[in-house]
Amino acid sequence: MRKNSDSFSDKSSTPSAIMTIDVEDWFHVENLKSVISRSMWDSCESRVVGNTSRMLELLEKEGISATFFVLGWVAERNPSLVRRISDAGHEIAAHGYNHQLISNLTPVEFKRDVLKCKQILEDLTSQPVAGYRAPSFSITDWAIDCLVQLGFSYDSSAFPFAQHGRYGQLAGVSPNVIVEEIRPGFSEVCIPCLPTRFVNLPWGGGGYFRLCPYRLFRWGIKNILRKRNAYVFYIHPWEIDPEQPRIKGVKMSEGFRHYINLKHCERRWASLLKDFDWLPISNFLQRR
Repeated sequence: MRKNSDSFSDKSSTPSAIMTIDVEDWFHVENLKSVISRSMWDSCESRVVGNTSRMLELLEKEGISATFFVLGWVAERNPSLVRRISDAGHEIAAHGYNHQLISNLTPVEFKRDVLKCKQILEDLTSQPVAGYRAPSFSITDWAIDCLVQLGFSYDSSAFPFAQHGRYGQLAGVSPNVIVEEIRPGFSEVCIPCLPTRFVNLPWGGGGYFRLCPYRLFRWGIKNILRKRNAYVFYIHPWEIDPEQPRIKGVKMSEGFRHYINLKHCERRWASLLKDFDWLPISNFLQRR
């Protein structure tokens, strides 16, 4: 898929803007786990097919290919959605099966979870799955070793923002570099932060994208691209869905993270698609 050339005037200076989508439903998120247990998932209203379909329409309109990190639980229940994503020319990558923080798993449990997801996705698409992203970016060094053993060639979970308690940290990964080869033949594709005088600000997408004024966020992307020559954006299908169920009993801070500016997100994301040239991770790595 190739993007039209009739949009933002300086897109030629942003050849390595990478679009990624984490395909999970609204009830899978860590911010709601205090009130929605794993045993409740099958009884929740699933909205992932409709939301992802809308995202596919917007991507097709702009001629953009992206990387979709698909949760195995979703893929198993919605095989036609996975095939539709793949048939549209997007990259299919793994997001694990049960959306569990890696810090809550043993290496054996982690390998079982990821392998189950990988096998489901490969069976559905008849294509090898090369990439992985950890739920809530909770990556660890030992998990990287497991991914190498399972045949992955890259991970996109490192988020160098130490102030967030769920994000993992990897040894040897520089906060100023988007892509590093951290094992022979295995790359880490990092979520970017915006460097300031006092602190690195999280600037990869998600709630940060919904909270920040659009023009400021776009300026930050351009700043990162100028300094690092690459940028990775992430978003979830539930983030363009302001009509999703509102759950009571959620901690104020977690509810704020989840629900902030949902009603504006689709419009902002549609603008973002127009304002830069986007590509999937696999295409970016092939260029290097």
